[in-house]
Amino acid sequence: MASPETSAGNTQRGDTLPNGDIYVGNFAGLVPHGFGKYMWTDGTLYYGEWDTSKMSGRGVIQWPSGASYDGDLCGGFIDGTGTFKGVDGSVYKGSWRMNKKHGMGTMVYANGDTYEGLWNEGLPDGFGKYTWVDGNIYIGGWKSGKMNGRGVMQWTNGDTLDCNWLNGLAHGKGFCKYASGACYIGTWDRGLKDGHGMFYQPGSKMPCNLEVSECVSDHDISSSSSSGNENINSGLLFLFQKLCNTWRLHSLFHWPRRISNGTTPVFDDNSGNNLSQDSSTEPLATDNCVQDSGVDKVLVYEREYVQGVLISEKPKCHDSGMLDSGKTQEHTWQKQAGGPMETIFKGHRSYYLMLDLQLGIRYTVGKITPVPLREVRSNDFGPRARIRMYFPTEGSQYTPPHHSVNFFWKDYCPMVFRNLREMFHIDAADYMMSICGDDSLKELSSPGKSGSIFYLSQDERFVIKTLRKAELKILLKMLPKYYSHVRAYDNTLITKFFGVHRITLKGGRKVRFVVMGNMFCTELRIHRKYDLKGSTQGRSTKKQNINENTTLKDLDLSYVFHVDKPWRDALFRQISLDCMFLESQSIIDYSMLLGIHFRAPYHLKTSSSHQSSLERCGIPDSELLQYEEKSSWKGFLLVAHEPGTTVGGSHIRGSMVRASEAGYEEVDLVLPGTGRFRVQLGVNMPARARKVHEYMNTELENPNTIEEYDVVLYLGIIDILQEYNMSKRVEHAVKSLKFDPLSISAVDPNSYSKRFVKFLESVFPEQD
Repeated sequence: MASPETSAGNTQRGDTLPNGDIYVGNFAGLVPHGFGKYMWTDGTLYYGEWDTSKMSGRGVIQWPSGASYDGDLCGGFIDGTGTFKGVDGSVYKGSWRMNKKHGMGTMVYANGDTYEGLWNEGLPDGFGKYTWVDGNIYIGGWKSGKMNGRGVMQWTNGDTLDCNWLNGLAHGKGFCKYASGACYIGTWDRGLKDGHGMFYQPGSKMPCNLEVSECVSDHDISSSSSSGNENINSGLLFLFQKLCNTWRLHSLFHWPRRISNGTTPVFDDNSGNNLSQDSSTEPLATDNCVQDSGVDKVLVYEREYVQGVLISEKPKCHDSGMLDSGKTQEHTWQKQAGGPMETIFKGHRSYYLMLDLQLGIRYTVGKITPVPLREVRSNDFGPRARIRMYFPTEGSQYTPPHHSVNFFWKDYCPMVFRNLREMFHIDAADYMMSICGDDSLKELSSPGKSGSIFYLSQDERFVIKTLRKAELKILLKMLPKYYSHVRAYDNTLITKFFGVHRITLKGGRKVRFVVMGNMFCTELRIHRKYDLKGSTQGRSTKKQNINENTTLKDLDLSYVFHVDKPWRDALFRQISLDCMFLESQSIIDYSMLLGIHFRAPYHLKTSSSHQSSLERCGIPDSELLQYEEKSSWKGFLLVAHEPGTTVGGSHIRGSMVRASEAGYEEVDLVLPGTGRFRVQLGVNMPARARKVHEYMNTELENPNTIEEYDVVLYLGIIDILQEYNMSKRVEHAVKSLKFDPLSISAVDPNSYSKRFVKFLESVFPEQD
């Protein structure tokens, strides 16, 4: 090679560098600048533009492995637009940032799969279209390489699933249209149908707004064969606009995770056949509706699934509230999609009330958190234990300006509730972010029987309930004893209170709130909810009013639950202690709120699919073998507790219950395909649910016909703010003239407590 020239001009020459690399091209002084070719000692070759010793502009890189890149570079990094060809035959054409795929681009994988859409840090992230080599197509949201957010999946057999997605699996409300013309509207949980839904056979009248996005079947959209980045951008923009117009979505990007290259999502419902259970037009139910209109075939069915297993199906008669008009159908679908809650938005009737509540809580928690934590004193409960503040819209010396209305704020016993939050391991910053963050609260669509309105924090950790003035007085009156009881008993089942507040609006209208823990804040789907008092008068729900969001009552309960003996003993020991406290405060009308998560019936699962599901949870072979030997009749696996490995619960506190099957050790509950959960009293408690009927003699019944399920239970005592006062005494006297005095809810606290415990003992019977 020629020796370096000292000319300051842009000259072309070749140099061998001290490290053995070779550069041939233009220089600016002593550094490469302009066009040149650079070869590293490992054989990597770059030829293209340089800017003061760094690759910048257009160029081509060729690696010894056979991979190559042709496109833009900046500052020595692949940055801009270009085409990368992998050694395995894959091709990516699109945008780059700092050596990673970032922006709009198209990837053709080595196995023939294609992704066309947005990328982030080298992974599909945003909106995109994935086409498998076998012809299956997904169009929708992605995050970190996995389908996430709203999206549509279409299979080559003509089946289409329009649903919410999470980590590559259908998860949330959605509807599936089959090539046969049938349709299923319901809920998916981690890729499996779970919960209630409606199945429409071919020929039935379906909701008019359930047309799957047309863009799924559009094959004329430019993809990897498009030339240049303009075609890529225009193709995806057209696809995105079309999908948004079809769904009427304003926030499609839920920034969802990585799909394994070349892997089709599985929706086998433990059967191995893609979406096959709904394809059949043969109903499971044998009973028929009475047809008065000449229709001899029921076309619509109410179905219920548990982890992909169809456990019940009922025909839906045309004259029993079936969808008759397009308007009714559309409303029904939208209501189902929205669920029992609605996010409070600007213009909502509770919007300004929500802003006031968030402002007040943020002010109170921020004011009291810096105060050193100390023991609660007697004067922390008194009438002077208040924080009062006026919040004008323009702001003041102590309050910020805001976009709500002028209001007065009162916070009751702030130091007491601060200590209660600490007791339940609730961080002040997390508490404020959960309730007062950028996200809106959610309002339950149906108020309680008392007329109270319920709100949920966006993460659903906390429930906010409006109180009547009488309820507020009872709560403040019992607060000292409540605090002592909760402090003394870590595993108390009584409602957890975290704050009591009052807002006074213009005109003197007062709204009182209490913030409580949500006992149903769990990753598991709650399939049934029961409000159990132990009374029978009026304690049933009309069948026509029941849906998957209904909280059922005593007479609706058709199960008994068998739990491990140490757990049952601990449960009733705590129930008795809690009832003694409530009785001492003359409280009645409380109830046990019971949430049930059903697991798929074990006998309907294949052993291979169940074991592979356990293996995905990271359970060692030795524990799997022990599980099969000791607990093969269950769908659960109990393993010794390991701190830091379980799914975090909502304000969980207290000692863990011990399992006899695990040598009376503290245990975690492993649910195949879901996670590992900490078992505590009333939280994540595994049990065996047995179906019972009033006419059934369980002792004489053939064990082979008994209907049993593995369930996970959530329990808590709620509605503890009703005193046995004069009005309740009068109610008891009046109703006793017509009904059995022991069957009505309004009885004296001692009788109420005894009846309550006795009823729960029948719900959780001792095992033989």
